[in-house]
Amino acid sequence: MRVLIVSAPLIGHVFPLVPLAVALRDAGHDVLVATAADGLDVARSGLPVRDVAPAFDFGRIARGVMLRHPLLARAELAGRGGTRGAGALFGTVNDQLADGVVALAEEWRPDLVLHEPFAVAGAVAAARLGVPAVRQENTLFDGRELVRATVARLDAALRRHGLAELPPPAAAVAVAPPSVLRQDGWPMRYGAYVGGGELPEWLREPGERPRVLVSRSTVAGPGSGGPMRAVVAAAERVDAEFVLVRPEERLARGTLPGNVRTVGWIPLAAALPAAAALVHHGGAGSVYGAFAAGVPQLVTVGAGDRRHNAELVAARGAGIAAAPRAISPDVLTRLLTDAALRDAAAQVGREIAAMPDPAELVPRLVALVR
Repeated sequence: MRVLIVSAPLIGHVFPLVPLAVALRDAGHDVLVATAADGLDVARSGLPVRDVAPAFDFGRIARGVMLRHPLLARAELAGRGGTRGAGALFGTVNDQLADGVVALAEEWRPDLVLHEPFAVAGAVAAARLGVPAVRQENTLFDGRELVRATVARLDAALRRHGLAELPPPAAAVAVAPPSVLRQDGWPMRYGAYVGGGELPEWLREPGERPRVLVSRSTVAGPGSGGPMRAVVAAAERVDAEFVLVRPEERLARGTLPGNVRTVGWIPLAAALPAAAALVHHGGAGSVYGAFAAGVPQLVTVGAGDRRHNAELVAARGAGIAAAPRAISPDVLTRLLTDAALRDAAAQVGREIAAMPDPAELVPRLVALVR
């Protein structure tokens, strides 16, 4: 079986697709990833990848959408755009991806197309070829709503490829723990390729004091630095060790408190088991990473999906939602000492561990093409 994996051109979108892609490859199937720009970093995983939009520029697209839709832009920056904001942005993204994805599909002739909710260009290609499309979730939204919002902005691409509408997917893969969010589809344990990097020995075991990992977004833009500066400002008055993961250069060069260290790109999932908590910018990958490790998290409320993600974490009781300006020694101390947060995070971790491994879904995907 030949499986075309289609992702938006962003690391945080394509890396979560890798475990199922690898499971398909290891079961003897041919797999090819279609993406562009930053998403091409997935080649480091060993999967074959093709650039379907060589001139793609996410920043330029985002700026253009915001200028054309100023009210929606304001809502997006406040984290209140919901699927409307995602549809406006990723409708334009997929319009630029669609021609390249369809051309690749017509050349490579996949038997199945697997795509994430923000990459409905994959569904366009599947419909064009008449092969099954499968949606794999990688966010904390309902993927059906994301697809509907994106397709509503995709009329031109559909017309270019002779389609009046997109048929529903043959199946969907759901990765959210049900106690946090019920997604439509076959359940699968969340995992993601971590993009390489070596884990220092001192991060493999717990330290003398509770360790808090602090990470930031892989996408440049508003709030990309996340909570790091706020954490640094409060750290000296918290009984913990703080580790800034990939800090901005200016922050890393500055004078840091004695209990703050820095590291470059590391496999975060491998560092989390020895950590007491994670503080991060609110991206879905970071939320899922902390959930899977069963550690409490402080999620900063911000633009795009970050407010939504933070509020889901807080509602489950597995962490704290806070604006960066609200991060204080007391808030960080609570993150480390609140037993209710630890218990809820551990419950979600066990819930994810009990979900089916990606390899268990391979026979179900094969059955779709027989």
